[in-house]
Amino acid sequence: MIDLIYPLSKKMPTLPQTSLAGSKHRKTDKGVEYFPVINDECVVVARAERNYCHSGSMVLHPVVHIHIIDRQERIYLQKRSLKKDIQPGRWDTAVGGHVIFGESIVEAMYREAWEELALNEFNPIYIESYKWECDRELEYVNIFAAVGSFNLKPDHDEVDEGRWWTLPEIREALGKGVFTEQFEKEFPRVEPKLRALL
Repeated sequence: MIDLIYPLSKKMPTLPQTSLAGSKHRKTDKGVEYFPVINDECVVVARAERNYCHSGSMVLHPVVHIHIIDRQERIYLQKRSLKKDIQPGRWDTAVGGHVIFGESIVEAMYREAWEELALNEFNPIYIESYKWECDRELEYVNIFAAVGSFNLKPDHDEVDEGRWWTLPEIREALGKGVFTEQFEKEFPRVEPKLRALL
């Protein structure tokens, strides 16, 4: 796994800002949530507000996903909150979220696991990284797995609900508008790797 490199020798530029008036997104103690903008080598080259990263600007910014699988080959999925600005109400990976400016990828992974599912005692296994592009954004996705039967407590501000799915249930629901577009593309590439961990 390649982690982010934050250059120490220069002040980080901030990309064009957009208004956050009325935004329901998490904000830092200074009032605005910034994401790191990276190049293909994972060097942080700027910072940008969440809204700018999701505006079609296509700046590359890192995110983390955690797939949780138990010994019965069930995968825990979350149903995205209807408050989300991207793919609300669809089922997705157990944990998914953005890296906040100043964080490492691993720090963001643990923070998101705690915020979304109150999960903090697990051994993450790095799976792979890839670029994801849609009409609104360009992400550098870092996939991790956790194996076990955890006591998961979804945060209902972040997640509408969560439950364990069998692999046949997931395969049956693919292509039917149940899952996010990103999960639809990601699941087939990670399923064999998840099963190999059991």
